[in-house]
Amino acid sequence: MTNDLTKLFRGTDTVLPEGDLEKRLEEGRPLRVKLGMDPTAPAVTLGWAVVLRKLRQFQEQGHTAVLIVGDFTAQVGDPSGKSETRRRLTAAEVRGHAESVLDGFRKVLLPDRLEIRYNSEWLAAMDMADVLDMTAQVTVAQMLERSDFAQRFDAHQPISVMEFMYPLLQGMDSVAVEADVELGGADQLWNLMMGRVLQERHDQRPQIAMTMPLLIGTDGEHKMSQSLDNYIGIDDAADEMFGKLMSIPDKLIVQYFELATDVNITEVAAISEGLASGELHPGEVKRRLAREIVDLYHGDGAGQYAEAAFDQIFKRHEIPDDVAGFALSSEDPVFIPVLLKDAGLVGSSSDGRRMIGQGAVKLDGEIISDMEVPRAALSGSVLQVGKRRFVRLI
Repeated sequence: MTNDLTKLFRGTDTVLPEGDLEKRLEEGRPLRVKLGMDPTAPAVTLGWAVVLRKLRQFQEQGHTAVLIVGDFTAQVGDPSGKSETRRRLTAAEVRGHAESVLDGFRKVLLPDRLEIRYNSEWLAAMDMADVLDMTAQVTVAQMLERSDFAQRFDAHQPISVMEFMYPLLQGMDSVAVEADVELGGADQLWNLMMGRVLQERHDQRPQIAMTMPLLIGTDGEHKMSQSLDNYIGIDDAADEMFGKLMSIPDKLIVQYFELATDVNITEVAAISEGLASGELHPGEVKRRLAREIVDLYHGDGAGQYAEAAFDQIFKRHEIPDDVAGFALSSEDPVFIPVLLKDAGLVGSSSDGRRMIGQGAVKLDGEIISDMEVPRAALSGSVLQVGKRRFVRLI
């Protein structure tokens, strides 16, 4: 085992209790490092990858990654940072999301020194006596020390008893796997500390809580979220990923370098100074950022190819060479909103109508405004939505 503290502490927000991680690493044994991920959405984003990559760094240094798929807690719903009660997901929704994200988790983590556990294994097996015993270990006053609960209570906004249960259930995950360290986003610190409380109640050595900053999404304002559609997925096509990264506000460049790349932290500091002084041009630095991240998820050299495709579209305003084909139906004339949906360029025909109305739909580079177009006028042409979505009609 190697203990590279500089790498482990890179990009961390809080590590509590202070000094405990260093002491536990000095014991010379593999630590059990826990990360719980609730499958509440189908894609693994760069935001999720921040903590996944931290978990991998522990693996690289000889420690055991304990990845908990929160198939039970996802049905409860994490109230962290929420100003109102969130909608409960069904078991079927959670199972579908879990199947989608597991491949993404494995894409980031090493296959060795990896345990993947589902928390329904122990949480679904709890009976009423177990639940009462768990809830007896904390008080309502302790729960209201949590800022988001306190704010909602003071504003006379409802807080369900089930929401109080979430941090307890997450804490029971730490008990079940006997975690030495738990990772999470900055908004998870209270939940992670609750894990320490419950471990002590079960005569376990309390875990170390390590949090990372929340990666800001492409809108430049809110944390990356699939519900806000400001995310970049690690399974996005290379050219789409490159384009999304080029769209982030300049103020996010340094954060993305620090949290989403392997660029040396000393070099990241130099980039930050160069941007602040004006010595470095944000556009050029952002190109390097995009290449670095695309290479991480698509292989060395993929970023360079994605950059070339980006320039073809955005600098030279050309249609890409590798546009996928889509077979037209025999319908004549063709109803364009449905064609856009069927070709996968929009999510629904109503989205197609909206994009046409916004002038975002082009045929061979020319904006089209008609909802119906003769079939003969479409065959062999390239249909485009926005700046990055194309199909060749055949």
